[in-house]
Amino acid sequence: MKDYQLAWKNLWRNRKRTLITAASVFFAVFLALIMRSFQLGTYQKLYSDVIESYSGYLQLQSSEFLDEPGLDNGFVVDESMIARLEADPEVTAVIPRLESFALTASGSRTQGVMVIGMDPEKEHDGLNMRNRMVKYKLTPGAVASLKTEVLPERSARLLDLLINESYTNEEKMLLDLGLSPGDSSAFMPLLRKHASFENSYLSSSDTASAIIGSGLSEYLQAGVGDTLVLMGQGFHGTSAAGLFVVKGIVSLPTPDIDNVFVYLPIEAARWFYAAPGMATSAIINIRNREDKVLFKTQERLNEAVGEELKVRNWRELNALLLNQMEADNKSGAIMLGILYLVIAFGVFGTVLMMLAERRREFGMLVSIGMQKHRLAKVVSLEMLMIGLLGVLAGVAASLPLVFYGNDRPLRFRGEMAKMYEDYGFEAVMPMLQPDSYYLWQVVIVLLIIAVAVAFSVRKILKLNIINALRA
Repeated sequence: MKDYQLAWKNLWRNRKRTLITAASVFFAVFLALIMRSFQLGTYQKLYSDVIESYSGYLQLQSSEFLDEPGLDNGFVVDESMIARLEADPEVTAVIPRLESFALTASGSRTQGVMVIGMDPEKEHDGLNMRNRMVKYKLTPGAVASLKTEVLPERSARLLDLLINESYTNEEKMLLDLGLSPGDSSAFMPLLRKHASFENSYLSSSDTASAIIGSGLSEYLQAGVGDTLVLMGQGFHGTSAAGLFVVKGIVSLPTPDIDNVFVYLPIEAARWFYAAPGMATSAIINIRNREDKVLFKTQERLNEAVGEELKVRNWRELNALLLNQMEADNKSGAIMLGILYLVIAFGVFGTVLMMLAERRREFGMLVSIGMQKHRLAKVVSLEMLMIGLLGVLAGVAASLPLVFYGNDRPLRFRGEMAKMYEDYGFEAVMPMLQPDSYYLWQVVIVLLIIAVAVAFSVRKILKLNIINALRA
């Protein structure tokens, strides 16, 4: 009988011991993968929310703007330079922006805001702005009307938790209401009837219109058609004041942005701040967003813009966010380390129990002629098979949950949601689809098993036959 066949048969002589050892490996892999998937999925969503709704992957700025942001460190838009940048094979669009702070008021409420002057069409092409416009809103009136309709009991209960929630698409609204896509034909007509939100996007010809974040709209109690008063400081200290009609409301994924952003057509913003022809930055939209290609594109573009301007990547633009995530990542790594330590002790405890139970068996096998090296090989194969059973089971059990968590992220409500929003994050925890982190968790667990195998081999090679037979 071959060694691997003998090892496989030995596994099932004591099923309880085999299942206990495999279960310890299974839970190590399963819990590590689920924990890491939640953590990395949250990071990825936060990065994509900030990058795709505000900073972009590359930005053109004055060389002094990053350290001292303000209108005085803006630059005059040079169309020939924009054309040079757009000639790069990786660049799809260059979108000038004019950004500054202002105080806005509607009725008796005031709020400090970030005013973004942008090209409406290019901003949509670069950052998908038009698709972020609110299409449905569960106002108190809409919720009251929906409760009079025939809805599933669970959806009717969820309505109270979703008052004033805004949605940019039907899928997310159905998900929050606990309805499957298959229910859309039955319930979407009701939702369209009671929760549809009239909204309009900006056009380049608008001179006194604005779109605002849904969080800011809720705070100011300003809806479509209401007038905002904007006051601030313009270029070179001039006074800036103007009246702008709210033309639309946009839902941005990050609360810190959604609560303070006012968007104007760039020419209206230039008039407001007395900064004709100027921009404080320009989003550079690119085809390939992988870091390796991104950095090479950045180097080429920096050579094309000269010394007074600088192209910065998303990591430079979001250094504070990256530092916060790196600190959180280290705390997550510590938690994983503790988990692996506990599992390692569990595996070693099981191995010690196995060696003690089979000591007499090992002594008998060696005394009748089995070489210690072959015995060590068979035991090593047994442990590797147990480890692989646990690893494969852990990976197989985690995959459906990870795919489901990526498709339907965990969404918090109540106090937990408020805590997330206080930190500036959307109250959502998605899971990251299987990636290289899957391989690393499996490798670490297999290394723990390899150390346990080495320990077992050493004990068998040093086995005293007489003492083993007396055990």
